[in-house]
Amino acid sequence: MLIDYIQAAMRRAKYLSLGGSEGYAGRIPGFRGLIGHARTLEACRENLHGALQSWLLVKLRHGDRDIPVLNGMDLSTGRSDRKHQAKRDSRAA
Repeated sequence: MLIDYIQAAMRRAKYLSLGGSEGYAGRIPGFRGLIGHARTLEACRENLHGALQSWLLVKLRHGDRDIPVLNGMDLSTGRSDRKHQAKRDSRAA
């Protein structure tokens, strides 16, 4: 479920070109305090992905309840909405 959650979160990511040689910044709406930054867009995606993993680990370790629910996946409770899961599985087939 964690891998599916991270993939769903990364699909929501928004990137901003900072102009000149400043590179890119990336964020995921709903994930407060989470940001990625790098010189290239691909490096920014990788940086944001790593930041998301670290952010989630800290939140889960501390038992925080403000982790966004994505596609029926609630990491705070460990529950997954079966409807969303079935829809996603049927699209992958």
